[in-house]
Amino acid sequence: MSSSMERPTFSAAIERETGETSVRLSLNLHGQGRALMDFPVPFLRHMLHLFTVHGSFDLTVSATGDVDVDDHHLVEDIGLCLGRAIREALGNKAGIRRYGERHVPMDEALARAVIDLSGRPAFVLYAGFTDARIGTFPTELVHEFFKSVANEARMALHLAVLYGENNHHMAEALFKAFGQALREAVEVTGGGVRSSKGVLE
Repeated sequence: MSSSMERPTFSAAIERETGETSVRLSLNLHGQGRALMDFPVPFLRHMLHLFTVHGSFDLTVSATGDVDVDDHHLVEDIGLCLGRAIREALGNKAGIRRYGERHVPMDEALARAVIDLSGRPAFVLYAGFTDARIGTFPTELVHEFFKSVANEARMALHLAVLYGENNHHMAEALFKAFGQALREAVEVTGGGVRSSKGVLE
């Protein structure tokens, strides 16, 4: 029986090997906020630590990649692996809330995350970043990371920075809001699959 037909275990381990990257990731959606990050993109390490703590997940990521070219491939592939881990951990999604929504401030910035674990991938990000980089991290990779997560998790993910001035604060608010909204969506409320069709693929 495929994992998509099994009840949620709320944990998964993913490995991805390509000619550009090597990623090993483990996730527990009902964890305690423990993060272990070992890969050469410092800003994403920081953001995933925030996601883990504020979502009360347990997340381990060990990865290498062609960051001598740029960070794009590694950031994208970590996002793909995180999305796939979310999908596998949720199985047939029986008993979970399915929807999550959070507004999170970070100083002057305010972000909103809305999630539907629908089985249908969709992604929207509104964020008025004003700089091409946050430190050494290309700002456009915020979009690429979350798009990869949404596509592989097969979730509808709507993210927005409602306002803000500091680009680091804006990105940080997004990752915190995403973590808290996902935590709400995976809460166990009991019963079967929350869909009039009787299935969430």
